[in-house]
Amino acid sequence: MNQLKRPAAICLSVCLTALFGLSISANAWSQAAPASKAQSASPVAPIEDPLASATKAPVKKVSKAQIINGIAVVVNDEVITNMEVQERINSIERSLKAQGTPLPARADLEKQILERMIIDRLQVQLAKEQGMRVDDIMLDRALQRMAEQNKTTLQELRNQIERDGTSFSAFREEIRDDIMMQRVREREVESKLQVSELEVDNFIAAQEAAPSKNQEINLGHIMVRIPENATPEVIAQRSARAQEAYKKLRIGDDFAKLAATYSDSSEALKGGEVGWRDQDKIPTIFVEAVNKISFVGGFSEIVRSPNGFHIFKLLGKRDVAPVAASNTVQETNVRHILMRPTQLLTAAQVKSTLAELKQKIVNKTATFEELAKANSVDTSASKGGDLGWVNPGDTFPEFEAAMNKLAINEVSDPIETQMGFHILQVVERKVSDDSKERKRVAARQSVRARKSEEALQDWLRQLRDRAYVEFRNEQK
Repeated sequence: MNQLKRPAAICLSVCLTALFGLSISANAWSQAAPASKAQSASPVAPIEDPLASATKAPVKKVSKAQIINGIAVVVNDEVITNMEVQERINSIERSLKAQGTPLPARADLEKQILERMIIDRLQVQLAKEQGMRVDDIMLDRALQRMAEQNKTTLQELRNQIERDGTSFSAFREEIRDDIMMQRVREREVESKLQVSELEVDNFIAAQEAAPSKNQEINLGHIMVRIPENATPEVIAQRSARAQEAYKKLRIGDDFAKLAATYSDSSEALKGGEVGWRDQDKIPTIFVEAVNKISFVGGFSEIVRSPNGFHIFKLLGKRDVAPVAASNTVQETNVRHILMRPTQLLTAAQVKSTLAELKQKIVNKTATFEELAKANSVDTSASKGGDLGWVNPGDTFPEFEAAMNKLAINEVSDPIETQMGFHILQVVERKVSDDSKERKRVAARQSVRARKSEEALQDWLRQLRDRAYVEFRNEQK
Protein backbone atom coordinates (compact mmCIF):
# COMPACT_ATOMS: atom_id res chain seq x y z
CA MET A 1 0.00 0.00 0.00
CA ASN A 2 1.58 3.29 -1.00
CA GLN A 3 1.86 6.31 1.21
CA LEU A 4 -0.68 8.36 -0.65
CA LYS A 5 -3.73 6.60 0.71
CA ARG A 6 -6.05 8.92 2.56
CA PRO A 7 -6.01 8.49 6.39
CA ALA A 8 -9.12 6.55 7.45
CA ALA A 9 -10.67 7.65 10.77
CA ILE A 10 -7.44 6.86 12.39
CA CYS A 11 -8.28 7.62 16.03
CA LEU A 12 -12.01 6.99 16.23
CA SER A 13 -11.99 10.82 16.48
CA VAL A 14 -13.99 13.65 15.03
CA CYS A 15 -11.22 15.67 13.40
CA LEU A 16 -11.22 19.33 12.41
CA THR A 17 -9.65 18.95 8.98
CA ALA A 18 -7.34 21.82 8.29
CA LEU A 19 -5.00 22.36 5.38
CA PHE A 20 -3.01 19.18 5.99
CA GLY A 21 -5.74 16.75 7.03
CA LEU A 22 -4.97 18.07 10.52
CA SER A 23 -6.49 16.69 13.72
CA ILE A 24 -6.56 19.34 16.43
CA SER A 25 -5.66 18.26 19.97
CA ALA A 26 -8.19 18.36 22.77
CA ASN A 27 -6.24 21.05 24.58
CA ALA A 28 -5.67 23.26 21.57
CA TRP A 29 -9.24 23.06 20.34
CA SER A 30 -10.81 23.47 23.76
CA GLN A 31 -9.05 26.81 23.94
CA ALA A 32 -10.33 27.88 20.55
CA ALA A 33 -13.91 26.70 21.17
CA PRO A 34 -14.44 25.33 24.68
CA ALA A 35 -17.96 24.03 24.04
CA SER A 36 -16.96 22.15 20.90
CA LYS A 37 -17.23 18.38 20.65
CA ALA A 38 -14.18 18.12 18.38
CA GLN A 39 -11.91 15.30 19.38
CA SER A 40 -8.28 15.11 20.29
CA ALA A 41 -5.80 13.86 17.77
CA SER A 42 -3.49 12.36 20.32
CA PRO A 43 -4.45 9.12 22.06
CA VAL A 44 -3.83 8.79 25.79
CA ALA A 45 -2.22 5.77 27.33
CA PRO A 46 -1.97 6.02 31.13
CA ILE A 47 -0.58 2.87 32.63
CA GLU A 48 1.48 3.97 35.60
CA ASP A 49 1.07 5.89 38.80
CA PRO A 50 3.01 9.17 38.55
CA LEU A 51 4.90 8.17 41.72
CA ALA A 52 6.43 5.22 39.86
CA SER A 53 9.54 5.43 37.71
CA ALA A 54 10.49 3.62 34.53
CA THR A 55 14.10 2.79 33.77
CA LYS A 56 14.29 1.68 30.18
CA ALA A 57 17.08 3.80 28.73
CA PRO A 58 19.72 6.26 29.90
CA VAL A 59 18.63 9.87 30.17
CA LYS A 60 20.66 12.98 29.59
CA LYS A 61 21.41 15.20 32.57
CA VAL A 62 18.79 17.82 33.35
CA SER A 63 20.12 21.32 33.98
CA LYS A 64 19.88 23.11 37.31
CA ALA A 65 17.67 25.78 35.74
CA GLN A 66 15.19 23.12 34.66
CA ILE A 67 15.07 21.67 38.16
CA ILE A 68 14.38 25.11 39.62
CA ASN A 69 11.54 25.54 37.14
CA GLY A 70 9.95 22.36 38.52
CA ILE A 71 10.05 19.13 36.51
CA ALA A 72 6.92 17.01 36.39
CA VAL A 73 8.29 14.24 34.17
CA VAL A 74 11.35 13.44 32.06
CA VAL A 75 10.53 12.03 28.61
CA ASN A 76 13.63 10.56 26.97
CA ASP A 77 15.97 13.57 26.99
CA GLU A 78 13.32 16.28 27.39
CA VAL A 79 11.28 17.50 30.35
CA ILE A 80 7.67 18.51 30.94
CA THR A 81 7.47 21.16 33.65
CA ASN A 82 4.94 21.49 36.45
CA MET A 83 3.89 24.81 34.95
CA GLU A 84 3.06 23.16 31.61
CA VAL A 85 1.00 20.52 33.39
CA GLN A 86 -0.93 23.06 35.47
CA GLU A 87 -1.69 25.16 32.39
CA ARG A 88 -3.01 22.06 30.61
CA ILE A 89 -5.10 21.04 33.64
CA ASN A 90 -6.68 24.48 33.80
CA SER A 91 -7.49 24.35 30.09
CA ILE A 92 -9.06 20.89 30.27
CA GLU A 93 -11.10 21.83 33.34
CA ARG A 94 -12.52 24.83 31.46
CA SER A 95 -13.36 22.59 28.52
CA LEU A 96 -15.09 19.92 30.65
CA LYS A 97 -17.10 22.54 32.50
CA ALA A 98 -18.18 24.13 29.21
CA GLN A 99 -19.43 20.72 28.03
CA GLY A 100 -21.28 20.15 31.29
CA THR A 101 -19.09 17.13 32.13
CA PRO A 102 -18.64 16.53 35.89
CA LEU A 103 -14.98 16.93 36.80
CA PRO A 104 -13.05 13.86 37.97
CA ALA A 105 -10.86 14.03 41.06
CA ARG A 106 -7.94 16.39 40.56
CA ALA A 107 -5.39 13.58 41.03
CA ASP A 108 -7.11 11.44 38.36
CA LEU A 109 -7.24 14.37 35.97
CA GLU A 110 -3.56 15.11 36.50
CA LYS A 111 -2.62 11.48 35.73
CA GLN A 112 -4.65 11.59 32.52
CA ILE A 113 -3.14 14.86 31.39
CA LEU A 114 0.41 13.81 32.21
CA GLU A 115 0.03 10.70 30.08
CA ARG A 116 -1.54 12.68 27.24
CA MET A 117 1.39 15.07 27.30
CA ILE A 118 3.90 12.19 27.37
CA ILE A 119 2.31 10.52 24.33
CA ASP A 120 2.25 13.84 22.47
CA ARG A 121 5.86 14.59 23.33
CA LEU A 122 7.02 11.16 22.15
CA GLN A 123 5.31 11.59 18.79
CA VAL A 124 6.80 15.04 18.26
CA GLN A 125 10.25 13.75 19.23
CA LEU A 126 9.97 10.97 16.65
CA ALA A 127 8.76 13.40 13.98
CA LYS A 128 11.76 15.65 14.59
CA GLU A 129 14.15 12.68 14.52
CA GLN A 130 12.75 11.86 11.07
CA GLY A 131 13.40 15.39 9.86
CA MET A 132 9.80 16.60 9.84
CA ARG A 133 9.33 20.34 10.21
CA VAL A 134 6.36 22.70 9.98
CA ASP A 135 7.46 26.19 9.03
CA ASP A 136 5.58 29.39 9.89
CA ILE A 137 4.03 29.69 6.43
CA MET A 138 2.47 26.21 6.67
CA LEU A 139 1.32 26.97 10.20
CA ASP A 140 -0.30 30.27 9.24
CA ARG A 141 -2.19 28.59 6.43
CA ALA A 142 -3.45 25.86 8.76
CA LEU A 143 -4.67 28.44 11.30
CA GLN A 144 -6.38 30.44 8.55
CA ARG A 145 -8.17 27.32 7.34
CA MET A 146 -9.19 26.50 10.91
CA ALA A 147 -10.75 29.94 11.30
CA GLU A 148 -12.57 29.65 7.96
CA GLN A 149 -14.01 26.24 8.83
CA ASN A 150 -15.40 27.70 12.04
CA LYS A 151 -16.87 30.68 10.18
CA THR A 152 -14.72 33.22 11.94
CA THR A 153 -11.67 35.33 11.21
CA LEU A 154 -8.15 34.60 12.37
CA GLN A 155 -8.25 37.67 14.60
CA GLU A 156 -11.52 36.55 16.21
CA LEU A 157 -10.02 33.10 16.77
CA ARG A 158 -7.02 34.73 18.42
CA ASN A 159 -9.24 36.88 20.61
CA GLN A 160 -11.20 33.83 21.77
CA ILE A 161 -8.04 31.93 22.65
CA GLU A 162 -6.64 34.82 24.64
CA ARG A 163 -9.96 35.39 26.44
CA ASP A 164 -9.73 31.77 27.57
CA GLY A 165 -6.40 32.50 29.24
CA THR A 166 -3.95 31.07 26.68
CA SER A 167 -1.39 33.03 24.73
CA PHE A 168 -1.80 32.83 20.98
CA SER A 169 1.90 31.98 20.55
CA ALA A 170 1.46 28.91 22.81
CA PHE A 171 -1.64 27.89 20.82
CA ARG A 172 0.32 28.20 17.56
CA GLU A 173 3.01 25.88 18.87
CA GLU A 174 0.40 23.29 19.87
CA ILE A 175 -1.03 23.36 16.36
CA ARG A 176 2.48 23.01 14.94
CA ASP A 177 2.96 19.90 17.10
CA ASP A 178 -0.46 18.57 16.03
CA ILE A 179 0.52 18.75 12.37
CA MET A 180 3.79 16.96 13.07
CA MET A 181 2.01 14.23 15.05
CA GLN A 182 -0.48 13.74 12.22
CA ARG A 183 2.36 13.35 9.76
CA VAL A 184 4.39 10.92 11.84
CA ARG A 185 1.30 8.75 12.44
CA GLU A 186 0.61 8.74 8.71
CA ARG A 187 4.17 7.63 7.99
CA GLU A 188 4.54 5.11 10.82
CA VAL A 189 1.04 3.58 10.83
CA GLU A 190 -1.25 4.45 7.96
CA SER A 191 1.27 4.08 5.16
CA LYS A 192 2.23 0.60 6.39
CA LEU A 193 -1.28 -0.84 6.56
CA GLN A 194 -1.88 -3.71 4.17
CA VAL A 195 -5.30 -4.98 3.07
CA SER A 196 -5.27 -8.37 1.39
CA GLU A 197 -7.59 -9.50 -1.39
CA LEU A 198 -8.91 -12.18 0.96
CA GLU A 199 -9.90 -9.52 3.51
CA VAL A 200 -11.76 -7.64 0.77
CA ASP A 201 -13.50 -10.84 -0.35
CA ASN A 202 -14.56 -11.65 3.23
CA PHE A 203 -15.89 -8.13 3.80
CA ILE A 204 -17.98 -8.20 0.61
CA ALA A 205 -19.32 -11.67 1.46
CA ALA A 206 -20.34 -10.49 4.94
CA GLN A 207 -22.06 -7.42 3.48
CA GLU A 208 -24.00 -9.51 1.00
CA ALA A 209 -25.05 -11.98 3.70
CA ALA A 210 -26.24 -9.26 6.08
CA PRO A 211 -26.39 -5.86 4.34
CA SER A 212 -25.82 -3.00 6.80
CA LYS A 213 -28.17 -0.04 6.92
CA ASN A 214 -26.98 3.37 5.76
CA GLN A 215 -26.44 4.56 9.32
CA GLU A 216 -23.85 6.38 11.37
CA ILE A 217 -23.47 5.97 15.12
CA ASN A 218 -22.00 8.22 17.79
CA LEU A 219 -20.10 6.28 20.43
CA GLY A 220 -18.75 6.89 23.89
CA HIS A 221 -15.57 4.94 24.62
CA ILE A 222 -13.68 3.94 27.76
CA MET A 223 -10.44 2.04 27.20
CA VAL A 224 -8.17 0.63 29.91
CA ARG A 225 -4.90 -0.03 28.13
CA ILE A 226 -2.75 -3.14 28.58
CA PRO A 227 1.00 -2.42 28.36
CA GLU A 228 3.13 -4.21 25.80
CA ASN A 229 4.45 -7.56 27.10
CA ALA A 230 2.31 -7.23 30.23
CA THR A 231 2.57 -9.93 32.89
CA PRO A 232 -0.55 -11.81 34.04
CA GLU A 233 -0.48 -9.73 37.23
CA VAL A 234 -0.52 -6.45 35.30
CA ILE A 235 -3.32 -7.70 33.03
CA ALA A 236 -5.34 -8.63 36.13
CA GLN A 237 -4.79 -5.13 37.54
CA ARG A 238 -5.96 -3.50 34.32
CA SER A 239 -8.97 -5.82 34.19
CA ALA A 240 -9.88 -4.84 37.75
CA ARG A 241 -9.70 -1.16 36.78
CA ALA A 242 -12.09 -1.75 33.86
CA GLN A 243 -14.43 -3.71 36.15
CA GLU A 244 -14.41 -0.82 38.63
CA ALA A 245 -15.45 1.64 35.93
CA TYR A 246 -18.13 -0.76 34.66
CA LYS A 247 -19.64 -1.25 38.13
CA LYS A 248 -19.87 2.51 38.64
CA LEU A 249 -21.49 2.87 35.24
CA ARG A 250 -24.10 0.25 36.11
CA ILE A 251 -25.13 2.06 39.32
CA GLY A 252 -25.67 5.27 37.39
CA ASP A 253 -22.39 7.20 37.45
CA ASP A 254 -21.90 9.67 34.61
CA PHE A 255 -20.21 8.05 31.58
CA ALA A 256 -18.32 11.22 30.65
CA LYS A 257 -16.89 11.59 34.15
CA LEU A 258 -15.88 7.90 34.22
CA ALA A 259 -14.18 8.28 30.84
CA ALA A 260 -12.19 11.26 32.10
CA THR A 261 -11.24 9.29 35.21
CA TYR A 262 -10.53 5.77 33.93
CA SER A 263 -10.06 5.82 30.16
CA ASP A 264 -6.71 5.71 28.40
CA SER A 265 -8.19 6.53 24.98
CA SER A 266 -7.71 9.68 22.94
CA GLU A 267 -11.17 10.98 23.74
CA ALA A 268 -10.95 10.46 27.55
CA LEU A 269 -10.69 14.15 28.38
CA LYS A 270 -13.61 14.94 26.08
CA GLY A 271 -15.98 12.76 28.07
CA GLY A 272 -15.22 9.68 25.98
CA GLU A 273 -17.18 10.85 22.91
CA VAL A 274 -15.57 9.66 19.68
CA GLY A 275 -18.07 11.24 17.28
CA TRP A 276 -20.16 9.98 14.38
CA ARG A 277 -18.82 6.91 12.63
CA ASP A 278 -19.96 4.75 9.73
CA GLN A 279 -20.80 1.32 11.17
CA ASP A 280 -18.74 -0.39 8.45
CA LYS A 281 -15.63 1.41 9.71
CA ILE A 282 -15.76 0.31 13.34
CA PRO A 283 -12.95 -2.13 14.20
CA THR A 284 -14.22 -5.66 13.72
CA ILE A 285 -13.58 -6.69 17.31
CA PHE A 286 -16.04 -4.02 18.53
CA VAL A 287 -18.84 -4.48 16.00
CA GLU A 288 -20.59 -7.31 17.83
CA ALA A 289 -20.51 -5.49 21.18
CA VAL A 290 -21.86 -2.27 19.66
CA ASN A 291 -24.63 -4.11 17.79
CA LYS A 292 -25.83 -5.59 21.10
CA ILE A 293 -26.59 -2.12 22.46
CA SER A 294 -30.32 -1.97 21.77
CA PHE A 295 -31.13 1.67 22.56
CA VAL A 296 -29.52 5.09 22.52
CA GLY A 297 -28.03 5.70 25.96
CA GLY A 298 -27.26 2.02 26.53
CA PHE A 299 -23.77 0.66 27.03
CA SER A 300 -21.88 -2.53 26.25
CA GLU A 301 -20.28 -5.08 28.50
CA ILE A 302 -16.48 -5.05 28.81
CA VAL A 303 -14.76 -6.06 25.56
CA ARG A 304 -11.21 -7.40 25.52
CA SER A 305 -8.87 -6.53 22.64
CA PRO A 306 -5.11 -7.00 22.24
CA ASN A 307 -4.65 -3.39 23.36
CA GLY A 308 -6.90 -3.37 26.43
CA PHE A 309 -10.40 -3.49 27.89
CA HIS A 310 -13.19 -1.40 26.36
CA ILE A 311 -16.68 -0.17 27.29
CA PHE A 312 -18.90 1.54 24.71
CA LYS A 313 -21.96 3.73 25.08
CA LEU A 314 -24.37 4.41 22.21
CA LEU A 315 -24.75 8.20 22.20
CA GLY A 316 -26.69 8.52 18.96
CA LYS A 317 -27.76 6.93 15.70
CA ARG A 318 -28.78 8.53 12.42
CA ASP A 319 -29.64 7.51 8.87
CA VAL A 320 -27.36 8.57 6.05
CA ALA A 321 -28.58 9.18 2.52
CA PRO A 322 -27.17 6.49 0.20
CA VAL A 323 -24.67 7.58 -2.41
CA ALA A 324 -26.03 7.40 -5.92
CA ALA A 325 -24.74 4.29 -7.63
CA SER A 326 -22.57 4.67 -10.70
CA ASN A 327 -20.98 1.99 -12.80
CA THR A 328 -18.48 4.37 -14.39
CA VAL A 329 -15.18 5.09 -12.70
CA GLN A 330 -12.30 7.16 -14.07
CA GLU A 331 -8.97 5.58 -13.18
CA THR A 332 -5.65 7.37 -13.47
CA ASN A 333 -2.20 5.89 -13.91
CA VAL A 334 0.04 8.37 -12.10
CA ARG A 335 3.58 8.67 -10.80
CA HIS A 336 5.13 11.18 -8.43
CA ILE A 337 8.28 12.40 -6.71
CA LEU A 338 7.88 13.07 -2.98
CA MET A 339 10.26 15.22 -0.93
CA ARG A 340 10.00 16.52 2.64
CA PRO A 341 11.63 19.38 4.54
CA THR A 342 14.44 18.32 6.88
CA GLN A 343 16.72 19.99 9.40
CA LEU A 344 18.96 21.03 6.52
CA LEU A 345 16.30 21.65 3.88
CA THR A 346 13.47 24.16 4.32
CA ALA A 347 10.06 23.89 2.69
CA ALA A 348 11.00 26.67 0.27
CA GLN A 349 14.16 24.82 -0.74
CA VAL A 350 12.22 21.58 -1.26
CA LYS A 351 9.75 23.35 -3.57
CA SER A 352 12.62 24.96 -5.45
CA THR A 353 14.35 21.59 -5.89
CA LEU A 354 11.17 19.99 -7.19
CA ALA A 355 10.66 22.88 -9.62
CA GLU A 356 14.20 22.24 -10.94
CA LEU A 357 13.43 18.55 -11.34
CA LYS A 358 10.29 19.39 -13.28
CA GLN A 359 12.30 21.62 -15.62
CA LYS A 360 14.78 18.80 -16.29
CA ILE A 361 11.88 16.53 -17.26
CA VAL A 362 10.32 19.18 -19.50
CA ASN A 363 13.70 19.89 -21.13
CA LYS A 364 14.24 16.12 -21.55
CA THR A 365 17.63 16.22 -19.84
CA ALA A 366 16.39 13.52 -17.47
CA THR A 367 13.42 11.18 -17.26
CA PHE A 368 10.77 11.22 -14.55
CA GLU A 369 11.71 7.66 -13.57
CA GLU A 370 15.40 8.51 -13.15
CA LEU A 371 14.69 11.53 -10.98
CA ALA A 372 12.15 9.67 -8.88
CA LYS A 373 14.64 6.89 -8.12
CA ALA A 374 17.30 9.43 -7.16
CA ASN A 375 15.20 11.95 -5.22
CA SER A 376 11.83 10.61 -4.03
CA VAL A 377 11.46 9.55 -0.38
CA ASP A 378 8.30 7.55 -1.10
CA THR A 379 8.29 3.75 -1.26
CA SER A 380 7.38 4.08 -4.95
CA ALA A 381 10.85 5.53 -5.71
CA SER A 382 12.25 2.12 -6.67
CA LYS A 383 9.54 1.88 -9.33
CA GLY A 384 10.30 5.30 -10.78
CA GLY A 385 7.56 6.91 -8.72
CA ASP A 386 4.85 4.74 -10.27
CA LEU A 387 1.69 4.54 -8.11
CA GLY A 388 -0.23 2.41 -10.59
CA TRP A 389 -3.92 2.93 -11.25
CA VAL A 390 -5.75 5.05 -8.66
CA ASN A 391 -9.46 5.66 -8.25
CA PRO A 392 -11.28 8.78 -7.03
CA GLY A 393 -10.85 9.08 -3.26
CA ASP A 394 -7.71 6.95 -3.10
CA THR A 395 -5.32 9.87 -2.61
CA PHE A 396 -5.22 13.14 -0.68
CA PRO A 397 -7.64 15.82 -1.97
CA GLU A 398 -4.81 18.20 -2.94
CA PHE A 399 -3.05 15.41 -4.84
CA GLU A 400 -6.22 14.31 -6.61
CA ALA A 401 -7.17 17.87 -7.59
CA ALA A 402 -3.74 18.48 -9.16
CA MET A 403 -3.79 15.09 -10.86
CA ASN A 404 -7.20 15.70 -12.45
CA LYS A 405 -6.01 18.97 -14.01
CA LEU A 406 -3.06 17.41 -15.82
CA ALA A 407 -3.00 16.34 -19.43
CA ILE A 408 -1.40 13.01 -20.29
CA ASN A 409 2.41 13.18 -19.71
CA GLU A 410 2.19 16.71 -18.30
CA VAL A 411 4.22 17.33 -15.11
CA SER A 412 2.66 19.36 -12.32
CA ASP A 413 4.16 22.24 -10.39
CA PRO A 414 5.13 21.33 -6.81
CA ILE A 415 2.06 20.68 -4.63
CA GLU A 416 1.79 20.11 -0.91
CA THR A 417 -0.05 17.41 1.01
CA GLN A 418 0.36 16.25 4.59
CA MET A 419 2.99 13.80 3.34
CA GLY A 420 5.23 16.58 2.02
CA PHE A 421 5.76 18.14 -1.43
CA HIS A 422 5.20 16.37 -4.76
CA ILE A 423 5.47 16.75 -8.47
CA LEU A 424 3.35 14.28 -10.43
CA GLN A 425 2.76 13.08 -13.94
CA VAL A 426 -0.30 11.41 -15.41
CA VAL A 427 0.72 8.50 -17.63
CA GLU A 428 -2.71 7.29 -18.75
CA ARG A 429 -6.43 7.51 -17.98
CA LYS A 430 -9.31 5.13 -18.54
CA VAL A 431 -13.00 4.98 -17.75
CA SER A 432 -14.11 1.65 -16.34
CA ASP A 433 -17.68 0.44 -16.51
CA ASP A 434 -17.12 -1.97 -13.67
CA SER A 435 -19.38 -1.79 -10.61
CA LYS A 436 -17.67 -4.86 -9.13
CA GLU A 437 -14.31 -3.16 -9.07
CA ARG A 438 -15.83 -0.06 -7.49
CA LYS A 439 -17.43 -2.24 -4.84
CA ARG A 440 -14.02 -3.71 -4.08
CA VAL A 441 -12.51 -0.24 -3.75
CA ALA A 442 -15.20 0.75 -1.23
CA ALA A 443 -14.75 -2.54 0.64
CA ARG A 444 -10.99 -2.04 0.77
CA GLN A 445 -11.45 1.44 2.26
CA SER A 446 -13.79 0.09 4.95
CA VAL A 447 -11.41 -2.73 5.89
CA ARG A 448 -8.55 -0.25 6.02
CA ALA A 449 -10.52 2.04 8.32
CA ARG A 450 -11.27 -0.85 10.66
CA LYS A 451 -7.62 -1.85 10.85
CA SER A 452 -6.32 1.71 11.28
CA GLU A 453 -7.56 2.20 14.84
CA GLU A 454 -6.15 -1.09 16.07
CA ALA A 455 -2.82 -0.45 14.33
CA LEU A 456 -2.56 3.07 15.75
CA GLN A 457 -3.30 1.96 19.30
CA ASP A 458 -0.71 -0.80 19.03
CA TRP A 459 1.91 1.62 17.71
CA LEU A 460 1.21 4.17 20.46
CA ARG A 461 1.42 1.45 23.09
CA GLN A 462 4.84 0.40 21.81
CA LEU A 463 6.01 4.02 21.56
CA ARG A 464 5.00 4.69 25.17
CA ASP A 465 6.26 1.45 26.68
CA ARG A 466 9.67 1.62 25.01
CA ALA A 467 10.38 5.22 26.02
CA TYR A 468 12.35 6.39 29.04
CA VAL A 469 9.81 8.09 31.31
CA GLU A 470 10.71 9.28 34.80
CA PHE A 471 8.09 10.93 36.99
CA ARG A 472 9.46 13.49 39.44
CA ASN A 473 8.01 14.23 42.86
CA GLU A 474 9.29 17.68 43.75
CA GLN A 475 7.82 17.41 47.24
CA LYS A 476 10.00 14.46 48.27
